Amino acid sequence: KKYSFESLFRSCYFALMDNGCREFLFVNEFFNLTHSTAQEYFDEIFGKTLQHLSKNIESYVESCYDAIGLFLCVHIDYRYQAIMRRRNLSCLNSFSEDVQSLMWPRFRHILNLNIASVRDADPSKLGHIDTRPHYITRRYAEFSAALVSINQSEPQEQVDRSLSTLQSEVENFILRMAAEFPDRKEQLIFLINNYDMMLAVLTERTSDESKESECFKSLLHARTQEFVEEVLSPYFGGMIAFVKDTEITLERETRRDRIMVDERRIQQLVRGFNTDWKKSIESINTEIMKSFTNFKNGTAILQLALGQLIQYYHRFNKILSQHPFKILSVRSELINIHHVMVEVKKHKQTF
Repeated sequence: KKYSFESLFRSCYFALMDNGCREFLFVNEFFNLTHSTAQEYFDEIFGKTLQHLSKNIESYVESCYDAIGLFLCVHIDYRYQAIMRRRNLSCLNSFSEDVQSLMWPRFRHILNLNIASVRDADPSKLGHIDTRPHYITRRYAEFSAALVSINQSEPQEQVDRSLSTLQSEVENFILRMAAEFPDRKEQLIFLINNYDMMLAVLTERTSDESKESECFKSLLHARTQEFVEEVLSPYFGGMIAFVKDTEITLERETRRDRIMVDERRIQQLVRGFNTDWKKSIESINTEIMKSFTNFKNGTAILQLALGQLIQYYHRFNKILSQHPFKILSVRSELINIHHVMVEVKKHKQTF
C-alpha cells in the first residue's frame, strides 16, 4: 500500500517525538543535568537523525506541488509542538523551526502559482462551456474548503490573505466565463450554478461564518435577485414596468389630477395578464426546472420568482385602486389575487 507524504511525515514525527522525549528525560535524570546541558547531550545523540529527517523533508518539498499536503504537515508540526509544550519539553524546537522554514516558503509559492494560473486562464481556450458548474470552480471550491478547514485550528493571517486573493481571481474568472454567453439570462444561470456549488462545498466542510461562505452567499443572493427579474420580464415585463414607473410618479406628484392615465395601455395589461398568467407561470416553472443543477436551489429560486410575481401583481392592484386609476372600468376585470396565490402554491413542491 502506498501512503501519502503527510501520512509518513505524521508517523515519523510521532515516533521522533515519543522517543526524543523519553531520551531527553532519561539523559536529564540519569546524568543529573541542567536543562541546557541535557539539550546539548540530546543534540549529540539525535543530531544525525534530525539532519537525516530534515534532508528527506527538504528533498521532497523542493519538487512538491501538493499545497494541501504541505499545509497538513505544517499543522501536524503545530499539534506535536503543542504536545511538547504540555510536557514542558523543548528538545525538538530546532527541528520544528527547520520544518516550518522548509514548508512555508514552498506552500506560499504553490498558492501563488494557483493564483497566477486562474488569473491567466483564458475562457475561450477551455473548450465548450455550458451553464452547469465548471470543473475549475469545483476544483477551487474543494481546494479552498480544505485549506480553510485546516486553517481553522491554528489560524494564519498569511493563509487568509492568499485565499482572499485566490477567491478574488476565481470570482473574476467566473465573470469572464459568464461573458462567453451572449444572453444575460444564460450568464446569470451560469453564475448562480457556480456560486451555489462553491457555497455548498464550503458550507459542508467549513463553518457557515467563514469569509468565503459569506462572500458567495452575497454573490448568489445578488445574482438570484437579478435572475428573478429576468425570468419574469418576458411574461410580465409590461406590468412590471408600469408598476415601477407609476409608483415613482405617484410618489413625486402631489396633485393626482395632473397624472396622465393611459387607459388603453392599462386595458392591454389587465387583459393580457388575464389571458396568459397561468400559462406563463407554467413556462417559468419549466424554465427554472431545466436551468439549475441543484434541485434545492431551483426550488428556492422558483418560489422567489413566483413570490415576486405576487408582489408585483399586488402592487399593480394597489395602483389601480388609487386616484386617478380607480375610475377605470377595466378594474372590474382584474383577477382576484387569491386565485393567483392558489395557482402559485401548486408549484411549491416541484423539486
